[in-house]
Amino acid sequence: MPTRPLRRLGVELFVLVLAKIALLTLLWWIAFAPHPKPDSSPAAIEHLLAPAATASPAQGTHP
Repeated sequence: MPTRPLRRLGVELFVLVLAKIALLTLLWWIAFAPHPKPDSSPAAIEHLLAPAATASPAQGTHP
């Protein structure tokens, strides 16, 4: 009985796709997962966007 080349090709492609997914998942866990996520709470955003309280010029000193 002859082997089925299309079936073998399908199995090889399926294994290749699974191997790539596993490799990309491993790469993500090594490279990106250890980094902390930035604080996106409203209080943190307000703190970042608020003008600085210091260095405000005195009134009446404009030329």
